[in-house]
Amino acid sequence: MKAVILAGGRGTRLAPFTTVFPKPLVPIGDRPILELIMLQLVKHGFRDMVLSVDYLADLIRAYFNERKQLAPLVNLTYVRDEAPAGTAGSLASIPGLDETFLVMNGDVLTTLDYSKLVAYHRQHGGALTIAVRKRTVKIDLGVLDFDADNVVTDYREKPEFAYDVSMGVYVYEPRALAHITRGTYLDFPELVLRLMRAGEKVVVYPSSDYWLDIGRPDDYARACEEFPARFGDLAALLVPPGATP
Repeated sequence: MKAVILAGGRGTRLAPFTTVFPKPLVPIGDRPILELIMLQLVKHGFRDMVLSVDYLADLIRAYFNERKQLAPLVNLTYVRDEAPAGTAGSLASIPGLDETFLVMNGDVLTTLDYSKLVAYHRQHGGALTIAVRKRTVKIDLGVLDFDADNVVTDYREKPEFAYDVSMGVYVYEPRALAHITRGTYLDFPELVLRLMRAGEKVVVYPSSDYWLDIGRPDDYARACEEFPARFGDLAALLVPPGATP
């Protein structure tokens, strides 16, 4: 099975760091987030990986050209659109997506079991499966409810709301690509709506796994702090047999 990693974002929320290098190369511990993602995929049996790149793509290529230890583990290819195509439109340029395939954002740090996700997808028979996680959003203000006569009916100080949000990890069936036109910009939310309007089945995979969106400054700071305890074992995948980690 192929794994497509979307690694073309500009990472504006992490500026000024991402003005000089691409977001997928932002370090977590002593490795960029993109390398950690690849090692996790290797851990779950993925070998054939495609990087969909755009912003500062040459730096990404240069980094992985120097990571010789990855070569035996990963069959890595790159795809770059002539113009930005969006988080779904970029898939139309990737050859060989003729079987079930995984897609994920290149800024996700998670303990999600990708093997279980794929098995769940196959069991439920959807054209697309979206991994979702419950996320609490706190409003740091007093929130007022009032009626048509401007009479206050409720007051909540700094309320919290829980939502099921996309984790940025998906499993596709090839038939979903029929709803993407090559050369036309298309973001993932619009693809989901297209599939639903066409009568295709889109399902979710509820997860309680650890998950951070590294594109958010607060999540990035937390990831740097918590990484050694949760993901320190990944480095062992790169150690040659008989060598000391």
